[in-house]
Amino acid sequence: MDGEAAAAVVGVWRAAVAALLPCLLVALPLRCAGQTNLKSPQDIQVYVVNTNFTLRWKYTGNDTNVTFSAEYQWFEDFMTDGTEWKELPGCQKVTHMECDFSSAITEYYDKHHVRLRTERREEVSPWSSIFEMTPYDIAQISAPGIELQSINGVIKIKISPPEANQVQKMWIDDTSFKYNLVIWENSSNAELRNQSIFPTDIIDGLAPDTTYCLKVQATYPSDAKEGLFSPVHCVKTTRKANVLFCATNVSILALNMKFHLHWNNWYKQHVSYNVQYLGAYLKKLYDDYSTKWLNVPGCENITDTQCNLSSIITTVSGIFYLRVQATNEYNKSCLSNEVKVDPLVTNEIGPPGVKVDISDVLLHIQIYPPGGSESEVMSNHYDLSYRVLYWKNSSNNEEKIKMKEIKQTIGTISDLAPSTLYCVKVQAFSKAYNKSGHFSKEECIKTPGDEILPLTILATFLTALIAVLLVAAPLVFALYQAYNKIKYVFFPSCQPPLNIEGFGGQLFDSPCLSTTEEPIENCSIIETIITEELNQIDFKDYKHSKQSSRDSGNYSNDDDTSGSKVSEEMLEKEIV
Repeated sequence: MDGEAAAAVVGVWRAAVAALLPCLLVALPLRCAGQTNLKSPQDIQVYVVNTNFTLRWKYTGNDTNVTFSAEYQWFEDFMTDGTEWKELPGCQKVTHMECDFSSAITEYYDKHHVRLRTERREEVSPWSSIFEMTPYDIAQISAPGIELQSINGVIKIKISPPEANQVQKMWIDDTSFKYNLVIWENSSNAELRNQSIFPTDIIDGLAPDTTYCLKVQATYPSDAKEGLFSPVHCVKTTRKANVLFCATNVSILALNMKFHLHWNNWYKQHVSYNVQYLGAYLKKLYDDYSTKWLNVPGCENITDTQCNLSSIITTVSGIFYLRVQATNEYNKSCLSNEVKVDPLVTNEIGPPGVKVDISDVLLHIQIYPPGGSESEVMSNHYDLSYRVLYWKNSSNNEEKIKMKEIKQTIGTISDLAPSTLYCVKVQAFSKAYNKSGHFSKEECIKTPGDEILPLTILATFLTALIAVLLVAAPLVFALYQAYNKIKYVFFPSCQPPLNIEGFGGQLFDSPCLSTTEEPIENCSIIETIITEELNQIDFKDYKHSKQSSRDSGNYSNDDDTSGSKVSEEMLEKEIV
């Protein structure tokens, strides 16, 4: 019986297993394929600071005891076949929702793909969406290191660049960093003071025995990147040693690219000065630049309290730092505060030259760029424009000053009132440098009155008329003479006498005589004959013959033979 009972139990178990096996075979492939209720990670982000990479994400599922694993592709991988994914070191089976994978990335300028999934024992979720990144584009600059020292009323600061002493660097050129300082008094109503500083610099202008707090930020101007601020450091200032012979109130006076350094000396004893300069770039290259200062030529061992800097400062010389070293009669020295000189920023624009003139109702303004011999340098480097102010110079206080901006050095102003005194002054300015110069001296001129205008018009008309007549008269005269010559040659107005015209039955080719000349010649001949040969004829016959001769002369134009007949008759009478 026991054996039969055991066999029966075994049969029942076999039947149960046979019944459940199909269900197990159906469910098992689903679990192996990852078809579970696990959700994929969301909102994947990569944070890069220098060469430190952190992957962060969110998980909205309610499942517990889950882990997360990530994979990545490098640019060359997904450019070939796009299927090769690698496990992301540092991000395998992590329990928190972030991981550090800095060791996995060595190419900072190439694209990378990252994806993530949720896991629980054998179960896995679908892969998340792919996060694409280029490390250099999303990288942030870390905070720089700071060392402070309070001495002689100032704070000396030394800055270590980001990634200092690191083998792998995101920012290769440390000298390209610039640093912004924010400093304030450690009090409740403190005002923030911002300034640019060098890696090794001095912060002055501070109150003695006062606690100041500060922080520093590194920037990378070439890529327009701003880094993280350093932790806040606080330090208390000391009192500055009172050295009487030290140069004080050191300042730059610059006008039209002419630079002079001035300072004060309250010490009554003998003091000599050396003016020293340093190129600003040297402060970026060297942690200790104290040996790089040079003396300004012509400003060595001087007793005057000013120095001409034209030998070292030009428009292309770059930024300088200046200081004054004072030495007393006991051969002790003292250094003044440093003064920064950026030539085109420090320089002031002087007044331009102005000349005004009036024509009718227009005011003409001629502008001469500021600077005299340096005017070309000023115009080229500042690209100057001009602000013209003009107004009526009258006792009426309601007259407003008008302004006109011009780019050229020649300008005009219209709509002027007659018989009015106008004044003008001009200011040069540069938009690029946001710099305005000094105004020129006022130039005034009076506009002409209304009564002058008609006279001016009349005088202009008469002048134009005379000019036209002077030009036209000789031309008309020449044309008239040419016309007469042509008419005389081709169209003569006279005809030859009949006796000449029919002489011998031939025509003469020569021009005919004037009809007004022939009777004068005939009458003259006849009158002469009568005068010589009729002396003995009585007065009556003489009178009759003379009258006849005159009559015949008056009509000699009709027939020249009539005159001959009269003469023959008179001769016959004389003979009888």
